[in-house]
Amino acid sequence: MTSIQDSAATDGRRARGDRSRRAVLDHAVQVASVDGLGGLTFGSLATAAPVNKSGIAGLFGSKEGLQLAVVDHARATFVEEVIAPAREAEPGVPRLWALVGSWTVYSRSRVFTGGCFFRAAEVELDGRAAGPLRDAVVAVQEQWDAYLRHHVELGTAAGQLGPDADAEQVAFEIDALLGAANDRSLLLGDDGVYARAHRAIRAALVARGADAAALS
Repeated sequence: MTSIQDSAATDGRRARGDRSRRAVLDHAVQVASVDGLGGLTFGSLATAAPVNKSGIAGLFGSKEGLQLAVVDHARATFVEEVIAPAREAEPGVPRLWALVGSWTVYSRSRVFTGGCFFRAAEVELDGRAAGPLRDAVVAVQEQWDAYLRHHVELGTAAGQLGPDADAEQVAFEIDALLGAANDRSLLLGDDGVYARAHRAIRAALVARGADAAALS
């Protein structure tokens, strides 16, 4: 029978392993947002993370294992920074507008050093053949698109948008405008692009029947 001491030792090792894994991922996700997922190596991460090269290899198994873990870590951060704050708003158009706001804070405040992690990952991977890493990034984009479409559809059902509002088109426009603001803020150092994106998204929603006064 396993002793209490053995169980405590196992729990302690697991806790240390979890802390080490988190520390590596916290650093790796920032590196990948600037240098790309392809730029991640066990050796380079070991120079900054509190885990040596062999320890990182033991935690993730392979470079692809590390990359997939980084994508998952970035997704969890996105949910925490963008999705969770917007859940305080009513479903439908109010939630959409809240998402625009929280996404802007996420990009503008550089939660990831390189701006939106997934914008960078999409550019890096969009021309590559299908594979586990590309599939993981595609899945996150599809989930985000589906979440936006869902709230357009809820807004239409609640009469917050006109009955002919095309959920797929509206979601595309919101994502495209936010992405452009992120990219131009990084490349051009122009913070005003966020306000321009907001005005364009607001106009797109009002054109579909949204109450302009509710989008402030």
